[in-house]
Amino acid sequence: MKLKTLFAVAAFAIFASCHTAYRATDTTTVVVNDATQSAFSTQYPTATNVVWTNYDASLDPMIDWELAGWSALDASDYTVRFDVDGQDYYAWYDSDGNWIGTAYNVSDFKTLPSPVSTTLNTQFPSYSITKVNREFQKDRMTYEIVLKRPSDDTKVKLLLNSDGTVIKQKIK
Repeated sequence: MKLKTLFAVAAFAIFASCHTAYRATDTTTVVVNDATQSAFSTQYPTATNVVWTNYDASLDPMIDWELAGWSALDASDYTVRFDVDGQDYYAWYDSDGNWIGTAYNVSDFKTLPSPVSTTLNTQFPSYSITKVNREFQKDRMTYEIVLKRPSDDTKVKLLLNSDGTVIKQKIK
C-alpha cells in the first residue's frame, strides 16, 4: 500500500513539473507558452505564488498604460502576479515571450527616493500621495504616483524618473 502511494505521489510530481498550465482563478486555466514561461523563470527565478492570466485591460489593477507608454497588449498576451521577497508584483509579457514591464505597489511613501520626494514637495505642495507604483521597463525605472488635493479633490497622475524628473502628467 505504501509503495502504491509513493508511486502515485512520484507520478503526480513528474506530471506537475512538466506542465505549463497555471490556475488563474478557480474556473480558468491559462496555458503559458514555453517562450514566455522561460523568459519569466529566467527573470524571476525566486518568484513564488505565481498566477498567470491572459491580459485583460479592463482588469489591469496596476498600470496606466497611456501614462507609462508601454507597448499595447491584447488577449493573447499575459499578466502574471507573483511574490518576490514578500512583495506582490505584476509583470506583463507578450505572446512571443517578450517582457513588457513589471510593477509593484509602494505602500510606504517614505521610501521614495529623495529626488522624487523633493519634486513632489516643491511642485505639488498642496497635494497628498494616494498611490505609488514602482515600474520597470527595459532600461527604465519609474514611479507612477497619484496625488490628490484635499481642498477641491483634484487628482494628478504623474510618471517620474528616480531622479525626480516628471516625464508625464495627467490631471483628473
